[in-house]
Amino acid sequence: MSWILNQNSENIGRWLTGVFGQGNDEQLRFLCCGLWFIWFSRNQLVYEKRQMSGTEIARKIRNYISELEATKRGKLTLHSSESFQQVLKRGRATVHFDAAFDRQTSRSASGLIVWNGEGEILVSQAVHHSNIEDPFTAEAYARLQAIKLGISLGINKIEVMGDSKMVIKKCQSSIIDRSVIGAIIRDIQNRKSSYQEIEFSFIPKARNIYAHTIATEALKRGESFYLEKGVPEMVRHALERLRLNPPD
Repeated sequence: MSWILNQNSENIGRWLTGVFGQGNDEQLRFLCCGLWFIWFSRNQLVYEKRQMSGTEIARKIRNYISELEATKRGKLTLHSSESFQQVLKRGRATVHFDAAFDRQTSRSASGLIVWNGEGEILVSQAVHHSNIEDPFTAEAYARLQAIKLGISLGINKIEVMGDSKMVIKKCQSSIIDRSVIGAIIRDIQNRKSSYQEIEFSFIPKARNIYAHTIATEALKRGESFYLEKGVPEMVRHALERLRLNPPD
């Protein structure tokens, strides 16, 4: 990709226009991820006094690209009935989210469960993430997945609930977030306009047990899933071991 460095324009706009005019999809994907992680490393240095090596940045880029490709291959298309979509659009839905984090592998899983106003499950989902720095980042990604899930379902009015007070406060704030998870928070803020109404709320961990169990079991088994109107058997069995009634 040395041709990228041969763009001689000193104007960043013309430089990017030239690069995007010459590159193919794969090259531009690497370029965008590279710029993103370089900016991420800059923020870590400025705000946390942590410096990433070029080798570490390259590894993070490769891991993230691999995750994108895996997501593309395993992506499930939503084929909901018209009546199911009408249920979503009529009233308010609630999404509970939580994250499970493995420090040894730097991987996490987002656990999501969507309820309608009558307390019925609309969707449960588990999403895996790699190259995660800490539990705080894992929670932020889980929040983002909750927002994206609501958009994909066509929900108009949503309440997003989790047990991470710090992440919730950042989502509620209009101040630009300059922490390590600032890019994730901005992504969440940018997607809020997709909803007619959206509310971020805190829920104690004891009342967030379903999303927590989904995330924990998904990370333990290395499995992602998307299921309408219920939860997988592995989650049901885990809840029964905790002597809790699985949700209907």
